[in-house]
Amino acid sequence: MSDLYRGFTESAIGRQVSKLLGLPQPAELERYVAGAPLVDGTVAVGGRGRLADDLVGILDSLGIIATTDTSGEATFKGLVLDATGLTSSDQLVALRDFFTPLLRRLDRCPRVVVLGTPPEQAADGERVAQRALEGFTRSLGKEIGRGGTVQLVYVADGAESAVHSTLAFLLSPKSAYVSGQVVRIGVHGATDAGAVADWTRPLEGRVALVTGASRGIGEQIARVLHRDGATLVGVDVPQAASELQAVMKELDGDHLLLDITAKDAPQRISRHLRERHGGVDVVVHNAGITRDKRLVNMTEERFEQVIEVNLVAPERITRHLLDERVVNDNGSIIGVASIAGIAGNVGQTNYATSKAGVIGLVDSLADELADGEGRGITVNAVAPGFIITQMTAAVPFATREVGQRLNAMAQGGLPVDVAETIAWYASPGSTAVSGNVVRVCGQMMLGA
Repeated sequence: MSDLYRGFTESAIGRQVSKLLGLPQPAELERYVAGAPLVDGTVAVGGRGRLADDLVGILDSLGIIATTDTSGEATFKGLVLDATGLTSSDQLVALRDFFTPLLRRLDRCPRVVVLGTPPEQAADGERVAQRALEGFTRSLGKEIGRGGTVQLVYVADGAESAVHSTLAFLLSPKSAYVSGQVVRIGVHGATDAGAVADWTRPLEGRVALVTGASRGIGEQIARVLHRDGATLVGVDVPQAASELQAVMKELDGDHLLLDITAKDAPQRISRHLRERHGGVDVVVHNAGITRDKRLVNMTEERFEQVIEVNLVAPERITRHLLDERVVNDNGSIIGVASIAGIAGNVGQTNYATSKAGVIGLVDSLADELADGEGRGITVNAVAPGFIITQMTAAVPFATREVGQRLNAMAQGGLPVDVAETIAWYASPGSTAVSGNVVRVCGQMMLGA
C-alpha cells in the first residue's frame, strides 16, 4: 500500500506546504535487495576500546568498505564508534568529538552504530559512562533524519569476535525500520559466533518453522528466510490451507495445517519436524490475533482467545520442542511481540498482555538456555510498531495516519522490516545474540 502522505510531501507543492506548517517529511527508506552489497558506500570507524583495532577487518570480512581516515570531505554511508573504552562520565565528550564533524557528511539513509560494554558488567564510573550511551543513541536517532538509523550494541567482554552478524544487519538496509535500539551480545549464554560460509545465504542447510505463514508478516518472514537459504515449514489454520500451500509451493517448502491452540498441537508439530526434517533450527512464533475492546466491555472469551493464541500456544509448543530436543543445537527461537506489550494501547488490554508475556517468555528462556544444557540455543523477540498490512489498511484513515507518523521516521514499516530482523536473529552468526527484544518501529515516540 502506497504512502499517500509521503507522496504528497515529495511533490513540489507538498514540500513547501509541509515545511511552512512544520509537518513531518518522511524520507523514502532504502531496503535490502537480494544480491546487492550490504553497504553501498564507506563506513567511518573510530573510538578507542576493545574492538577498535579489529573493526576495519571485521567490516572488510563482510564486504563492507571501512576507514579510520575521516579527514577531507568524503561522505559516509555509516559510522561506527567503539565506546567500550569510555570509563568515566567526563570522557563522554568523545561522542561529540567523533560524531559532530561527520554528521553533515552522511549520505541519505545512513547507519550509525555505537559499541559499548554492558553496564551490568562494568564497575563504578565505567558503568555510569556506559549507561549514558543509551540516552545519546536514542536522542541521535530522533535527530539524524534522512531515513537514518542509530543503534547501541553492548558487547560483553569476550564476545568481541561475535559482532559480525549484528554489524552486517545494523549497517545494511536490512535494518531500515529499526532505530534507537539497544542490542546485547554475549550477555546470555555463548560469547562466540557460529560459522557463516556465505553471508548472502547464511541459513543454508537450516530448517525454519514459521507459524501464521500464509499471509501478511508471516508470509514475508517465510520469504526472507527462504532467500537466506532456509528450508521452510509453514504452519497455519486449516481455513488458510489454499494460501499456505501456494506460498510453500513457491518457496519449495513444507506445510502443516493445524490450530496451534489445539491440545495436541505441540506433539503434532514435533512429530512432523522430527519425521520429515530430522528436527528444526529456527522456530518463529508469528501467529497471532486481535480481539479489541476496552476492558469494561471485554468478554471472557475475547480475552482468553488472544492469550491462548498469542502466548499460551507458543509457550507450550516451545517447551515441548525443547523438552523433546527437536530444536537442534545452536538453534533459534524467535517470538513476535509488539510495542503494545511495551507501551500499552487503548482497547488492547488482552493483546498487550499477551505480547508483554512473549517478552517475559524471552527473559525466562534466555536465562534457562544460558547454562550448559542450553545447547547453544538462542531466544529473542521482535516488537513491531505500525506495520502496513491488509489489517492496518482497514483502520480508519485518521487513526492510521496518526499511527504511522508517531515515530522518528514519520512513516509505517513494511512486513519485510520485521522479517529481516528475524533473519538476523536466525543466522548461525548470531549465536551470541540472545535475550534481546528489538523494536521494529521506526523508533516510536512511545516507550524506549
